[in-house]
Amino acid sequence: MPNLTLSITEELHEKMKRHSEIRWGDIVRKSISEKIEDLEIMDRLAKKSKLTQADIGEISHKVNRDIFEELNKR
Repeated sequence: MPNLTLSITEELHEKMKRHSEIRWGDIVRKSISEKIEDLEIMDRLAKKSKLTQADIGEISHKVNRDIFEELNKR
């Protein structure tokens, strides 16, 4: 089985050590697995889409603009 090495802050490491009963490797594996499942669903949906890259760019621009405007109302 391949290994993965990652860096975490000292503060996070100290908090994790306070809960040594948790198998942190299992938590990370589950999180990665769930993210991969989400990405695979998105890939399947995107494969069926008839949108062009230009369409996606336009939609993204509109969504970002609307979010920006909404946040500035507050």
